[in-house]
Amino acid sequence: MLNTKYHQVIRDLSERIVNAQRPIRILDALKWDNGVEAAFFKNGFKELPKISGPGYYEKNPLKFDPEQKIDEFNQIERDIRRELGQFNSVGAIMQRMCREYCTVVEMVRARGTSHFTRYSQQLYGSSGDAFYAGAPTLKDLATLISDTLGFIQQQLGTEIDKKTYTSEEAVEVLGRRLSQYFGDETEKTRVKLSDDIIADAAAGAEFIKLRTNATFSEREIRVLEVHEGWVHLGTTLNGLEQPICTFLSKGPPSSTITQEGLAIIMEIFTFSSHPARMQSLSDRITAIYMAENGANFLDVFNFFRGQGQSEEESYFRATRVFRGSTPEGGPFTKDLVYNKGFILIYNYIRLTIQRGLLSHIPLLFLGKATLEDLHVFSDLVEEGLVIPPKYIPPQFKDLAALSSWMCYSLFLNQLDLKRLAQEYKAIL
Repeated sequence: MLNTKYHQVIRDLSERIVNAQRPIRILDALKWDNGVEAAFFKNGFKELPKISGPGYYEKNPLKFDPEQKIDEFNQIERDIRRELGQFNSVGAIMQRMCREYCTVVEMVRARGTSHFTRYSQQLYGSSGDAFYAGAPTLKDLATLISDTLGFIQQQLGTEIDKKTYTSEEAVEVLGRRLSQYFGDETEKTRVKLSDDIIADAAAGAEFIKLRTNATFSEREIRVLEVHEGWVHLGTTLNGLEQPICTFLSKGPPSSTITQEGLAIIMEIFTFSSHPARMQSLSDRITAIYMAENGANFLDVFNFFRGQGQSEEESYFRATRVFRGSTPEGGPFTKDLVYNKGFILIYNYIRLTIQRGLLSHIPLLFLGKATLEDLHVFSDLVEEGLVIPPKYIPPQFKDLAALSSWMCYSLFLNQLDLKRLAQEYKAIL
C-alpha cells in the first residue's frame, strides 16, 4: 500500500515513534523487588515497606537516558510538523503521541518523588475526575458499585467459580480457544506460562502469560479469553497488520484507557464478568482515592484486608497503588482506567448509534487506538492510510444486535431509578 511518497513519509515517521518508545517499560520501571514483600511480612505487616525514595529505584535503572529520550520525541514531533504540516490529521495524532510519551518519561524519571503522582494523574486521571460538569466522579461510581454488590455478592457463587484448573491446564484450554478465535491454521501458542509476572495473567506482544502455580476457575478463563485475548491480543495483532500507521501496534497511556475500557465492555457484553470482579475494580478506585487523600500503604493494605482479601492478595493490591511512588507518597493511578475507559466507551457507542455513525464502532479494534481519534481513523480508512481491523469480536461484528441493545439503553437512561424504586416498592 506504500504507493505514494506521502504514504512512505507517514510510515517512516510512525516507525520512528514505535522504535523510540521501545525501551520504555512503565511497569518494569515501577516494580518493587521481592525483598520488600519478604521484609513487610517478616515485620508482621505493621511497618511500612522500605521504599525510601528515588534511591530505591536507582537499583532498577532505566534502560534509556530520560533527557535523550525526551529530545528524541521532541525531534520526531518537529519532523512531523516539518514533513506533514501542523494540521495534517494523522500527523496531529503522532504529534500528540510524542508529547504523551514525553510525559511518560517524566513520570518514570520522577519515581519515588512527590512529582510522580502528578504525572500519573496527567496520563491516567484521578479518582475525583468528572465525566462532564456536575457529573458523578469515579469515586462516586465505586461507592455505588460497592453498595449494590453488598446485597448480591454472596448469592451468586456457582461451580464455575471454583478454581479447578492448574496453570498448565488453563494454558491448554485458553490456548485452544484463542487458536479457534484467531483462526490459526497450526497450533500456534497464544498462551504461555511465566515466572516473571505478579498478576495471575498478563497480555504480551503476541501471546498471553499465565503465572506458574496459579489456579483458575472456568469463569476466570472465560474472562481471560475475552479480555486479554479478544481485546488486548486482538488489537495488538490488528495494529501489527497496519502497513502505514504502524504506531497502532503500540500505544501510550491514553490508548490504555480505551483498551482496558473496551476489555471490560467485552466482559460485560459476553456475560463473563461477575460481582467479585466488579468489586475488585471498584476497590481499586477506592484505594487510589484513599492514597490521593493522604492514606499510606498500611492504610490501603488494611482496607483490602477488610474487603476479605488474604494478606498476600492485599499486599499485591496495595503495591499496585503505590508502585513507582513511596509508601507514604501519592498513588500510581493507572488502575482507574478500567472503569474510566468502560464509561467513556459505553457512552461513545450509545452516541454513535444515536447519530447513525455505526461504522465508527468496529474501529475500536484497529489497534492501540485512542477513543478521541476514532473519527479521524474513519477518514483514514477511506483514504487507505489505515486498513479495517481483521479480528473483531462477534458482538461488534453484529451491529444490528448491538444497536438494539443500545437503543433501549438510551431510553432507560432517561428514567429516574429512585422514582422507579418508589413505584416498584409494592412488588419488590
